[in-house]
Amino acid sequence: MKAGWAKYLVTGTLLALLAGCSSKPTDRGQQYKDGKLDQPLALVNQPNAKGRPVNGKDFADQVSQIRFASSGMYSRQAGTYSAIESWLMAGGDTRQLRQFGLDAYQMEGTDNYGNVQFTGYYTPVLQARYTRQGEFQYPLYRMPPRAKGRKLPSRADIYSGALDERYIAGYSNSLMDNFIMDVQGSGYVDYGDGRPLTFFGYGGKNGHPYRSIGKVLIDRGEVKREDMSMQAIRKWGEDHSPAEVRELLEQNPSFVFFKPENFAPVRGASAVPLVAKASVAADRALIPPGTALLAEIPLLDNNGKFTGKYEMRIMVSLDVGGAIKGQHFDIYQGIGPDAGHMAGWFNHYGRVWVLKNAPGAGTPLFSSAQNNASQSGLLVSQ
Repeated sequence: MKAGWAKYLVTGTLLALLAGCSSKPTDRGQQYKDGKLDQPLALVNQPNAKGRPVNGKDFADQVSQIRFASSGMYSRQAGTYSAIESWLMAGGDTRQLRQFGLDAYQMEGTDNYGNVQFTGYYTPVLQARYTRQGEFQYPLYRMPPRAKGRKLPSRADIYSGALDERYIAGYSNSLMDNFIMDVQGSGYVDYGDGRPLTFFGYGGKNGHPYRSIGKVLIDRGEVKREDMSMQAIRKWGEDHSPAEVRELLEQNPSFVFFKPENFAPVRGASAVPLVAKASVAADRALIPPGTALLAEIPLLDNNGKFTGKYEMRIMVSLDVGGAIKGQHFDIYQGIGPDAGHMAGWFNHYGRVWVLKNAPGAGTPLFSSAQNNASQSGLLVSQ
């Protein structure tokens, strides 16, 4: 992730499995109204969706970032991006996509009824100091060298001091905040000396498997499954001792290292700066980088409850994440606590259509160049 691409999002691992019948609950936005879909991406004449995209400017800004940061990606998608921008300028009516040379491919969703899962991620801002002092006791690590084919120490071992101090980039005042930045895959650090914030980009990981601490808390009976969120995990941490917090976090042996950079924007796995709510992390095995998406996204209130309403957004797949597989997208929410508040609630369902310039007969949805890019080192996954 990102910035977020390296992310193994806490909420993203708590999958709500949908059975796909009309009597199912809709408290998380499940719609169950499009009939059963029998392929991951199905060409439809026009999306069965109401409303028009609300983020045309954000989409244009995201395309501009792609154009300047990744000329190859932009050249592969330029025709589609141009057609979408023309469609948006004409009003963004989903009934008129074909008039602008665009095909829409509906995703089957997690249940084969069109219900695609949405979670959220963001870029946290941590307080830290260059040296250990006062409340600033928790190290943030750069990537240490690793012998080929060998794992680095586990999280528990790292917490116990297994790594040399020369790889420490600073000390924060919260082990939980460190972990959340680990989960998000990147963040900004304020060293408290008046200098601009330092971007801590993803630097690598230790090679151990990821285990969701949210699932650990559910399995232990500490938090109900239906109440699980990033906020619930933070609340649990506030109500328990530092030793108990550390013991919980050590249940996840995977550990992310960072690469401090000055004056750096938040970037996704494709090395493109991210625009909030106009970019997503996706499963690159299904959705190649740079893919344009029309998404019907459930609207939540300030307490994370589904309002029963949706909004349409145009977004681009620019990131990846260890917990983001199949019919599941992680929406980049932005920087700071407000973005984190919303990201922590999101574990809901909407619909998604891949938008693509209408191909000729027999032309595959994705070109070999795109598929090769999604399988190559162009993307760095955890």
